[in-house]
Amino acid sequence: MCTAKAGLASGYVTTVRLNPSDNVVSFDTDALVVGVHTGPDGLRAAPGAEGLDEALGGKLAATLDALGVKGKPGEIAKVPTFGALTAPLLVVVGLGDAPEGDHDPEALRRAAGVAARALAGTARVALALPAASAEQAGAVALGGLLGAYSFTKYRTGEQQTAPVGEITVLSGAGGAEAAVERAATVATSVCLVRDLVNTPPSDLWPSRFAEIAEQTGGEAGLSVEILDEKALKEGGYGGIVAVGQGSANPPRLVRLAYSHPEAAKTIAFVGKGITFDSGGLSLKPTSSMDWMKSDMGGAGAVFGALVAIARLGLKVNAVGYLCLAENMPSGTAQRPSDVFTSFAGKTVEVLDTDAEGRLVLIDGIARAGQDNPDLIVDIATLTGAQIVALGWRTAGVMANDDELREEVVAVAGEQGENAWGMPLPEELRKGLDSPVADIANLNPDRFGGMLSAGIFLREFVPDGVKWAHIDMAGPAFNKGEAHGYTPKGGTGAITRTLVGLAERYAG
Repeated sequence: MCTAKAGLASGYVTTVRLNPSDNVVSFDTDALVVGVHTGPDGLRAAPGAEGLDEALGGKLAATLDALGVKGKPGEIAKVPTFGALTAPLLVVVGLGDAPEGDHDPEALRRAAGVAARALAGTARVALALPAASAEQAGAVALGGLLGAYSFTKYRTGEQQTAPVGEITVLSGAGGAEAAVERAATVATSVCLVRDLVNTPPSDLWPSRFAEIAEQTGGEAGLSVEILDEKALKEGGYGGIVAVGQGSANPPRLVRLAYSHPEAAKTIAFVGKGITFDSGGLSLKPTSSMDWMKSDMGGAGAVFGALVAIARLGLKVNAVGYLCLAENMPSGTAQRPSDVFTSFAGKTVEVLDTDAEGRLVLIDGIARAGQDNPDLIVDIATLTGAQIVALGWRTAGVMANDDELREEVVAVAGEQGENAWGMPLPEELRKGLDSPVADIANLNPDRFGGMLSAGIFLREFVPDGVKWAHIDMAGPAFNKGEAHGYTPKGGTGAITRTLVGLAERYAG
């Protein structure tokens, strides 16, 4: 038996254990979770549920049928066991059609997440879902931990429902212990990012975010450097300064660094960290502003990923830049038609102050080039056009190298995060021409806005460096109902993709 804890910044701790027990009938827990598949002859128990129907007197299928259970993915039913099992409650979660080969890890993550969400407030939960391999055991553990997330910092009394207290993954697979421990580490970082995204801007402004990064990053073993507004101005970080100059809360640039003595590769992540985006003088409509506390999700993902990379001890050098500012309208705010000089030395005309994320990113991207990385990946809740093109759950990936773009998409898929490769059409570059500066921050033609933003960022990538851009405006914040292991609100999106990239580039 191994134990790993996924600590949440919202104040709760969920413990995940691994137990090789194959006797689910007598396993001591408060709720036992098993999976069922759809089938031509009715429901079919998934691996992990062996012996349950016999222990329940052969009545499980009839009971589920009476409850209308079809075994569809995400479907769930709670059945009291009346003493037939040691666990007083049996929870059945649908897994869809039985696969011809191994169970898909993402399907297991989602099933475990659905069960954990449905069992909020339960002290002990055992997940007897298919876990015949280390990968499957890790997927079940990660899904359960992410599904158990609850952000309750601002709730009082009866509204403050605790998540699951302890999760046990029933698996005897070789290597499962390491897989479950990795899941706990990654879940800790994802939930940290969720907490940051969910925190209101009254409690998370640039310098406060920097303080959290310094404390938590330092505890994880990261070196942390923070540039305040004076250092940013003196250092020539014109984009970050321009965006932040309209706020009473001045901007920050945070550099996080992790190194390993056996590392052969260096990767750099750059995150957009607009702790609140009013649109500046190009003010957003109210309906587009009330969830703009999530506009720092890219910086959150970079921060969470660096913490996980350090805690996992990966054989890679990783650098993260958090480009932090608050975009507010005031007498000191930047104006449409203003021109500033970026860290890369190029001048930028600001046509729209609500296209601010790209302005802070270009300084971070150019600065990351000084670390001589093998690749730079920037992550941002950048454009509403991403949501129009790909919806709320799929991020867009662009790059200056086709193979790198497909690699990022593939890694995202492996981690269970939806991403889709997008082009950077050369004909869109002309729309960024400025009559007074080297480049304008916006193409006046609204069509292809996600792609034009990517082309703008590409102009500031250091020569000879591979670069990818991830636009996750939709996936970073779930405005709809919870699903799978994804809660309403902050999702922690792309954190797992960045950790997966670090693992791929590790020695």
